[in-house]
Amino acid sequence: MSEIEINPITRLEGHGNIKIFTDDDGTLKQAYLQIPELRAFEKFCVGRQAEYMPQLTSRICGVCPVPHHLASIKTLDMAYNAPPTERATALRRIMHYGYMIEDHLLHFYYLGGPDLLLGPDTPVGKRNIIGIIETYGKEIASTIMEHRKYGQEMVRMLGGKAIHPAFGIPGGVSKGLTEEEREEVRSMAESCIEFAQTTLSIFHDKVMESDFFADALKSSEYELETYNLGTVNKDNQPEYYDGELRMTDTTGTQLARFVPFDYLEYIGEAVEEYSYMKFPFYRKLGWKGLVESPENGVYRVGPLGRYNASTSYSTPLANEEGKLLEKTLGRPCNMTLAYHWTRLTEVLNVSEMLRDLAESDILVEGELRNPVGEIQGRGVGSVEAARGTLIHDYVVDDDGLIKDVNLIVPTTHNAAAISLSIAKAARAELASGNTNVDQMNRVEVALRAYDPCFGCATH
Repeated sequence: MSEIEINPITRLEGHGNIKIFTDDDGTLKQAYLQIPELRAFEKFCVGRQAEYMPQLTSRICGVCPVPHHLASIKTLDMAYNAPPTERATALRRIMHYGYMIEDHLLHFYYLGGPDLLLGPDTPVGKRNIIGIIETYGKEIASTIMEHRKYGQEMVRMLGGKAIHPAFGIPGGVSKGLTEEEREEVRSMAESCIEFAQTTLSIFHDKVMESDFFADALKSSEYELETYNLGTVNKDNQPEYYDGELRMTDTTGTQLARFVPFDYLEYIGEAVEEYSYMKFPFYRKLGWKGLVESPENGVYRVGPLGRYNASTSYSTPLANEEGKLLEKTLGRPCNMTLAYHWTRLTEVLNVSEMLRDLAESDILVEGELRNPVGEIQGRGVGSVEAARGTLIHDYVVDDDGLIKDVNLIVPTTHNAAAISLSIAKAARAELASGNTNVDQMNRVEVALRAYDPCFGCATH
C-alpha cells in the first residue's frame, strides 16, 4: 500500500492535510481529511461564568466570530430564561446578515472561488485573489473589498469592532442603531444586492460556461448523495438566525423537523482515531463510517445543505435564482461544486433580507433588553453560520457557572461528507493517471467547495 499526502492544504481556515492510500495496483483504498489541531474550548470553558461565554466562544475563530457570539447569546437567553426583545432580535439579525455577506464573498473571491473563476489547472501561485485581479481587473477587486467592508462595518457598528464583537447580552443587546446608522445600513444593503447580482452574472458567464464546470456536471467525481440539514422558517425556506432544523433525505423528503433544544435526539457524534474532528450523523440511521450509502447517517450542512433542506428562498430575487438553480441542477442537488452557486444565491437572499429589515422602525424603537429570570439549568442556541448549522449547548448551575459545554460547528457537521468527497475526487484522479501531489489538485477543489474552517471544527 502506498500513501499520498497533500500537506498543507491551502486557501481555507486552519491547518489540515489530506491522506490518500492506494493499493499496489494504484487504485484507491482509502482517503480522508486529517485535522491535527486540538483547541479544547469545550473543556476550558467549564467553570467559567456563563455571561463570559459569548466573548470566549467568539475566540474560537477570527473568520466567523459573529455566529459563535450569537449562538452563545441565544443559549444564554434560554439558560437565563430571558427571551430577547423584538428590537434586540432585529439588531442581532443585522449583525448576522452583515457577517454572512462578508464571509460568503470572502470564500468566493479569495478562497474556494478562484478554483472556478480561474480554472483548476491554473498554476497554484496564480489561483488566488491576485490571479482574480490580474484576470478580472482592478475595478472588480476594489468592489469586492468595498462590499466585504460593508459587512464588517455592520458588525463594527453594533459590536464595537469587526472581529470578536461585544454586543449580545442575555435577553437582548448592549447597543442600538441611530436613525442615521439605520439609513447607512439600508444604503449598504442596496449596494450589496447589486453586487450579488453582478457576482452571479460572473458565475453564469465565466464558471457555468467553462469546460471544467460542464465536465463536472457529467461526472461523478464531484457528486455525493447524503442527507441534508438546515434551519428553515414556517414555509420551509432557509432561515439564518432563528427557526427549526429540518433534515431531508436524498430525494428531498423530510425525515425530521425539530427545535434546536432537541438536537441530541437526532444528531450523534462519532470519533475516528486519525482526526481531532468528530463525525456527526443522523441518529436514526447510525454511523457506518466513511461510506456513501442511504443506510448511513451522513449529512451535509451549509449553503447546499440549506438549499436541499428547503423548498424555496424567502426573497424575490433570490427565489428567482433558486428556480434557475433547481431547473439546472435539480432539488435536491448532489453536486458538491453547487455549494458555490448556492453560496452566491444566499448573498443575494441575505442582502434582500437586510434591506427589508433596515426599512423597519423596529431597529430604532423599543427596548434593547429584557431582564433575566431564574436560571433554568440548560440552554441550547443555534444559528446558520455561513458554513452551516452551528449549535451551542451549555449546562449552567445555580451560581451561573458553566458545568458542561457541547458545540457542533458547521465543518464538524460536514466532516464525513468532506472526506467522502475527497475520496471520490481522489479515485477519479488516480484513474486518470495522476499519482503525485502536484497532480492531485482537484482533490482540494472538492474540499474547498465546503468552505471548511478547521479551527472551528476542532474547537
